Amino acid sequence: MNELISAHEQWALVIAEPEPSYGLWFLVVVNVLVFIIFAFSFAPPKSSRDWRSFGAFSAFLVALFTEMYGFPLTIYLLSGWLGSRYPGIDFLAHDAGHLLEMMFGWGANPHFGPFHVASYVLISAGFILLGKSWGILYEAQRRGELATSGPYAYVRHPQYLGFILIMFGFLLQWPTLVTLAMFPILVFMYARLAKREESNAVAEYGEHYMRYAACTPAFFPRLRRKKELMP
Repeated sequence: MNELISAHEQWALVIAEPEPSYGLWFLVVVNVLVFIIFAFSFAPPKSSRDWRSFGAFSAFLVALFTEMYGFPLTIYLLSGWLGSRYPGIDFLAHDAGHLLEMMFGWGANPHFGPFHVASYVLISAGFILLGKSWGILYEAQRRGELATSGPYAYVRHPQYLGFILIMFGFLLQWPTLVTLAMFPILVFMYARLAKREESNAVAEYGEHYMRYAACTPAFFPRLRRKKELMP
């Protein structure tokens, strides 16, 4: 009888034991592949520059999901400061990995917190921007013309802006020391790639591209659009 009770208690402990928050490497691989394939389908790389930018974006995703589901490096490194500043919070629980929601006192489910909701908006906007930009760019290149319609009527580099929005959205959702360090580096890299592309566009389209660039900002759309590009 005692053995039966003991076995029952052990089984109850197994059932009550919470699922691990980290070390879920299968989820790391699945999420990385899903978002990389998703991004590839929206903006497939063509040139060596495209592959470099896409590779850097992929590295950002690997670093992000490794800490989100694999090993929480940021939380371990900041565990002393987090524990003293925010006592009573188990930062090794998965929901506590949404650091901005925890630090600003969001008491409800972090997936419905303001930073998380904002991240959904930015990530969705980034992918939509990638998709719309790629279709217009593909058609323009096929016709040998300059892409100036759709998102290209508002910014000269909507695809790079799309990648930046996605990465910034993920930073709001799950900030880590590694991705925080990578983000400005990747933004700088995208800015350099954009300048190189513009040099090539000037060489190919000349005055037509110069007039387009004069009335269309590179990354940040104006609240008021300038006069439409003349043919």
